[in-house]
Amino acid sequence: MSAAVDRMTILEIRSAEQEKTIEELSGQIAEQWKTIESLRRRLDAFVNRFAALEEQVAPDVPVTKPPHW
Repeated sequence: MSAAVDRMTILEIRSAEQEKTIEELSGQIAEQWKTIESLRRRLDAFVNRFAALEEQVAPDVPVTKPPHW
């Protein structure tokens, strides 16, 4: 009977440790998601800003057929 109790105690300890690990990983994932969202917003802002600058600087190129057409 003692072996069964010891085994049960070991399983409960493992379960508690796994639960703690899962909670820690979940917290890390949440933090990483916040960082990703922040970086995505910044990237979108940079892309929009670059597009606006490109429109201001780039001359209008007329659409013409190449000479071989």
